[in-house]
Amino acid sequence: MASILDEYEDSQNIRQSAQQHSRLSSTNIGITHSGFVNARLEEEKPIFNKQRIDFTPPEKINHLAVCNNQLCMSLGKDTLLRIDLAKPDQPNQTELGRKDDSKVHRLFLDPTGSHLLISLNTSECLYLNRNTQKVRSLSRWRGHLIESVGWNKLLGNETSTGPILVGTSQGIIFEAEISANEGSLFNTNPDQYFRQVHSVEEDGKPAPVCCLEVERGLENKYFIIATTRKRLFQFVGKVAEGSEQQGFSSIFNQNQDLLPSFQEFPVNMGHSEITFYTPKLRTSPKAFAWMMGNGVLYGQLDYVRPDSLLSDVQVWEYTPDIDLNQNKPISIVLTQFHFLLLLHDRVKAICTLNGQVVYEDLFPDKFGSLKKMIKDPVGGLVWIYTERAVFRYHIQRESRDVWQMYMSMNKFDLAKEYCRDRPECMDMVLAKEAEHCFQNKRYLESAMCYAQTQNYFEEIALKFIEAKQEEALKEFLLKKLNNLKPSERTQITLLVTWLAELYLNRLGQLESDGNSVIFKETRDEFRQFLGSSKHRDCLYNNRSTIYDLLASHGNVDDMVYFSVVMQDYERVISHYCQHDEYSAALDVLSKHCDEKLFYKFSPVLMQHIPKNVVDAWIQMGKRLDPKKLIPALMNYSQMGSTQQINETIRYMEFCVYELMVTEEAIHNYLLSLYAKYKPDSLLWYLEQAGTHASEIHYDLKYALRLCAEHGYRQACVLVYRIMELYEEAVDLALEVMVNIYVDLAKSCADLPEDDEELRKKLWLKIAKHVVQKEEDVKKAMNCLSSCNLLKIEDILPFFPDFVTIDHFKEAICLSLEEYNQHIEELKQEMEEATESAKRIREDIQEMRNKYGVVDSQEKCAACDFPLLNRPFYLFLCGHMFHNDCLLQEVTPHLSAFKQNRLEDLHKKLAATTQSSKSRHRPAPKDEGDTSSLGKATAGTSREQIKSDIDDIVASECVYCGELMIKSIDKPFIDPQKFEEEKSSWL
Repeated sequence: MASILDEYEDSQNIRQSAQQHSRLSSTNIGITHSGFVNARLEEEKPIFNKQRIDFTPPEKINHLAVCNNQLCMSLGKDTLLRIDLAKPDQPNQTELGRKDDSKVHRLFLDPTGSHLLISLNTSECLYLNRNTQKVRSLSRWRGHLIESVGWNKLLGNETSTGPILVGTSQGIIFEAEISANEGSLFNTNPDQYFRQVHSVEEDGKPAPVCCLEVERGLENKYFIIATTRKRLFQFVGKVAEGSEQQGFSSIFNQNQDLLPSFQEFPVNMGHSEITFYTPKLRTSPKAFAWMMGNGVLYGQLDYVRPDSLLSDVQVWEYTPDIDLNQNKPISIVLTQFHFLLLLHDRVKAICTLNGQVVYEDLFPDKFGSLKKMIKDPVGGLVWIYTERAVFRYHIQRESRDVWQMYMSMNKFDLAKEYCRDRPECMDMVLAKEAEHCFQNKRYLESAMCYAQTQNYFEEIALKFIEAKQEEALKEFLLKKLNNLKPSERTQITLLVTWLAELYLNRLGQLESDGNSVIFKETRDEFRQFLGSSKHRDCLYNNRSTIYDLLASHGNVDDMVYFSVVMQDYERVISHYCQHDEYSAALDVLSKHCDEKLFYKFSPVLMQHIPKNVVDAWIQMGKRLDPKKLIPALMNYSQMGSTQQINETIRYMEFCVYELMVTEEAIHNYLLSLYAKYKPDSLLWYLEQAGTHASEIHYDLKYALRLCAEHGYRQACVLVYRIMELYEEAVDLALEVMVNIYVDLAKSCADLPEDDEELRKKLWLKIAKHVVQKEEDVKKAMNCLSSCNLLKIEDILPFFPDFVTIDHFKEAICLSLEEYNQHIEELKQEMEEATESAKRIREDIQEMRNKYGVVDSQEKCAACDFPLLNRPFYLFLCGHMFHNDCLLQEVTPHLSAFKQNRLEDLHKKLAATTQSSKSRHRPAPKDEGDTSSLGKATAGTSREQIKSDIDDIVASECVYCGELMIKSIDKPFIDPQKFEEEKSSWL
């Protein structure tokens, strides 16, 4: 936790960083104006934010190591303080237990934060595990002053380091392994082994190994980097898969025959330090920075290269204020775009892109001189300590201003990569890139970039016009057009029209130059532009302007193409018809199937290519209304050739027989065509069209007049027959003395089946015609056999007087036989009727004598009460009902009329009963005869009423009779009373 004083210092640092940022921004003067307004209400936070740790060490801090949120520091002579940064309020203090004058030389903490190596200046090394308090001595390491450790990132864990590399002050590289386990009874040392694998030299003498780094590449390929004060060594080799646990000896053995690859620099400042940048946790480093005498060697790490891991290497020399004699850099830390140099009183951040100092933080003297700077590779924090204080740096949005640097270096792709989420910066980069491309005469690329900026449209367009770069201007306009919103209609219209003019100018120029290949490519591009779905609405709304442009350039082919794209087929077809290209016009019609255009252009096309037109009509089928095509057909069929007439008849037949068109106009027109040009088909058409007026679809009166005008008598007879004018049909048929017409008259005479009088009249006409006109007695006799309504006596008056009876002898005899047979049939029917009446009388007499026996225990079939308690009915089927029960059962099944009749009879019966009771007193003697007569009349009336009631109620058993059969489809509940019954159950 920072104190108030620290917060004040932090605020000062923020202010200094903001000033530095403003200085960087001021370098952008001269960049083309952008349409974006970058209004920031607050100052951006600095990239490097320093904070002092609220910690006052009880003793001086000697050394500090941080990794994986684990912080270890050496205090005074014999104290080791360990802090888990996730729990900073729970520090762990351990005593080294050294009684000699040894001091801590260096601390080394592995990437897991579990294994701590403590190098003493007495050439000894101690080991402390995170989970223990016991400091253990590494006996095999004794006698070697440890300067560097290369940790095993692949195999290291909390209990074991795996094979690691150790560098000493004598230039020897050892391979070792440390285990946190206690070991066996006879081997309690944590170091598993410690063996020499290599040694390095400088100027022929052993040199201290300042840094060691082990990285794994592809295909089990390992890279080992070791540095001395002036040299950087690389060892490359493969380790067999599965043998990583055996260590790195094989890699050094592979390089033993050859001199190790190294880079040497002449200046020696007494020590060097190398640092790496790893973008993500548990990934390989991507860049390195080596602080040595000449400056900082910076480059990328390429794991694909076979011999060297380093690539794109460059040296950034130290700034003039750094004096290697008095003000040497102490430590270096590498971030994504900067490396931080630690001097004795300040920290400098230098950009790796341009080598400029972007941040400088001066530390006050009260904390003492700066001793070391460490970066936690896991947490990403940078730690700096003095003897009395600890600081840490948070690195926030380091790539914020990188785009400016890349832009100044003309690396525009990288600049755009780092300002994707900042449109105002992206616009500046694009403007700078566009200007750069324009100056280098890369006009197309410049146009593409300019189109994505917010710069003034007019200025950019004028630049390309002045440079006479129409292709670049076209690309600029196309890109701008694609970036416009649909709501910006005015701008879209302007650009579309301008582009069309540019395309047409270009096409005209290429055509005059005779460059057919580029001309074809440009035309395809222009047509693609005209057919663009994105700008279809604009092109459609301004199609007249585009047509005018195309016409002014004489570009007929593209005008036709544009008409097709705009679905302005009328213009296309008109163009083809004007140039006598009727087949092409019909192809457009057939392809796009526009009914209105068919109706408009069919007359012209029918005049020149009738067969093709009819084929197209037939292909359209029901989508065309044949009635709308009749005027054109009639016009050209009257003055046209035989082919046109035949094609007209073919289409009409298709409409009638295939499409089953019922329009009267179509049938009338086909009828007229048959009558004029194909009389053989006329009679067949009339016969198959139907024999009843309701079946046919042509006008009967028109057909009759048409047939009469052309003298088609047989067709007229057929029409008369359909019109049910049978008498006229027979008369017309009999006018011609040809047998076929007599047969036709006979077929007409049989048609009025319901009117025997008319049939007889028609047959008499036929018989009269046969007798008087043809004078053929045999045919007259055949008429008698053809119609059963005619008798010999009906046709005798038509014969002349000189005809003898011999001609009719057979007919008269046959007629007499028919009469005798008919008389015999009548006699037989009378005898059968007499016999049936006799049997009925016998059945009635037998029914009067029928009786049934009723037991005293019998019960009513309806109410299940004793039957003999009340008047009852007994039926032949065995069912017995009380009088009132039967009445109740039967009434619901009676019709409304019988129910009313039954009710009237009951009222009359009640009235007669009441009148008989009123006459219970004896009558006077002088009136005796009259009262007895009245009683007899009343009795007769009551018996008749009861008989009528019995006829309605007791005519049949209600359970076995017809009433029960009829009630099978009736609902159990009367529909009128259903709702009432339903509500009673709720």
